[in-house]
Amino acid sequence: MKVLVFGSLNIDYVYKVKHFVQPGETLASDDMQIFCGGKGLNQSIAFCYTGIDTWHAGAVGRNDSDMLLRKLNEAGVHTELVQKTEFPTGHTMIQTTPEGENSIILYGGANQTITKEYIDSVLPFFKKGDYLILQNEINQIPYIMERAHEIGMKIVLNPSPMNEKIFDMPLSYVDFLILNELEGMQLSGILEKEGRQILDALTKHFPNAQIVLTMGKEGAVYGYREENYYQPIYPVKTVDTTAAGDTFTGFFMGSIICGKTVKDALDTAARAASIAVGRNGASDSIPKLDEVKKDERWRKGKEKRKLGLYN
Repeated sequence: MKVLVFGSLNIDYVYKVKHFVQPGETLASDDMQIFCGGKGLNQSIAFCYTGIDTWHAGAVGRNDSDMLLRKLNEAGVHTELVQKTEFPTGHTMIQTTPEGENSIILYGGANQTITKEYIDSVLPFFKKGDYLILQNEINQIPYIMERAHEIGMKIVLNPSPMNEKIFDMPLSYVDFLILNELEGMQLSGILEKEGRQILDALTKHFPNAQIVLTMGKEGAVYGYREENYYQPIYPVKTVDTTAAGDTFTGFFMGSIICGKTVKDALDTAARAASIAVGRNGASDSIPKLDEVKKDERWRKGKEKRKLGLYN
């Protein structure tokens, strides 16, 4: 069983600020750090840390991408399928506040140079039953989904960042849909930020997809046909939320692929995301599975946690 994360690779420039910069304002940064990022890269590392045979496909600049490929290789991700182009590597400018909130400007760069020919050269390395993981930071996603569906791959979609391109995708092919409340509102048409209503609407719209809706401090909910679960968070002091969602996605799906129950997968994902938000950076904040298992906080609090039907 292999996982193909077909997604973005970015260089993240992270600025610590007292508050998000306002229109017309010049704001001094307290610190600046450079990290490896991109939702695709983050999710590849998270998957690999769960012990899954993980491959990454996507595009980077020929002259500015060594740190990204090295980061993936060090994590154990296969990078042989990553394409080098003459375009600059995608990058982000991220503002982080003392409360751990972030604001992100994204430049697509090489991430937006994916061609059908390149896709057709990648997918033959995978077979029926392998998993395809997608976000919304590269181009040609509808074609990738069409070809993967023909092969019989299981498709996991994290529709972030949410925009009108989502509605051009063959969403009926999606096996797992993992998204946050705001994305859920946009996709479902529900105007209120209320988890249960959003989940119910999504399960009706996508009856063949397993839905995971993350709700920040309110935890996460899962829905698939008659099965519904709620997962609370593990509270920690928030430092940086940049890769929390990607960590959750990787550890939830990694656990499912490894044969864990939905309950166990949700719990593991919540633990991992909690560790991630307590650290700086994107990919650097993602914990390894051993860290998640060994942290004493989880064992001490396990009996007190309520994980079950979402009523």
